[in-house]
Amino acid sequence: MKSLIDVTYGSPPSEKTAVALGYFDGLHAGHVFVIGCALNEKFAPAVFTFNCDTTLPKFQSPEDIISFENKCEMLDKMGVKYLYAPDFAEVCGLSDEDFVKEILAKRLNAAFACCGRNFRFGKNACGTPERLAEIGARYGIRVKIAEDVCLDGKIISSTHIRELIRNGEIEAANRLLGYELTFSLPVVHGNELGRTISFPTINQVIPETNIIPRFGVYKSYVHIDGKNYRGITNIGVRPTVGDLEKAIMETNILGFEGNLYGRKIAVSLVKFLREERKFADLNELKKQISEDLKK
Repeated sequence: MKSLIDVTYGSPPSEKTAVALGYFDGLHAGHVFVIGCALNEKFAPAVFTFNCDTTLPKFQSPEDIISFENKCEMLDKMGVKYLYAPDFAEVCGLSDEDFVKEILAKRLNAAFACCGRNFRFGKNACGTPERLAEIGARYGIRVKIAEDVCLDGKIISSTHIRELIRNGEIEAANRLLGYELTFSLPVVHGNELGRTISFPTINQVIPETNIIPRFGVYKSYVHIDGKNYRGITNIGVRPTVGDLEKAIMETNILGFEGNLYGRKIAVSLVKFLREERKFADLNELKKQISEDLKK
């Protein structure tokens, strides 16, 4: 990160802030609109969210669209200056009044706060956006409730995006996200079968906390050292060579040679091409990969 300042456990900002509140999973177009409300204020832009790598409420889906690290990187690029991202357990017992007093007023030095219509806060999620505005006024915090963002007549939501991803409708999901769904994960050792058929692969294990796209083969782009390479990514269980217990991404990278083991590499999914399937032999697999690369 370049300049995002984490004030979760450090000293509060000395300057007044404009705070966007939300879980912001996926940072889709609707989330960007809420955060934009804070960015457009004269105060230093800040975000209150939860660290998705720690304990989350039972009602929160564990299938995150992006990792917490990627979320922070995106917030930084958007121009957010301050981040407050506690463990959910640290704030879930606060009353709605104490949340505003202790978190917004004291910890974030907020003069402005904004949230979506579905935002809830305080013990047992008792606080509504309207309640936030009511309490905020007592602490000198102006509150804006952002309107829903719609596309093709439907409200953009993380729930809908997750459904699209699970169904393999990546193009539709990417349209709602406003960017291509990307997994930035360490490269692990595989069986190196790709090398035997002239299609070296990188293998990456998708964490259980992340959304798992529909098993199958995708057109993808691989981002390495500032360059983008075309790729073909299989998500699933390696049907040709046996089953795996965890979802794994195997990506053939077109035009790249080099050792990427141990490095964190970003792979963006662009289009679902076909179901994964078993092949009679490696030659048949090689032929299919060649066909996939033409699409």
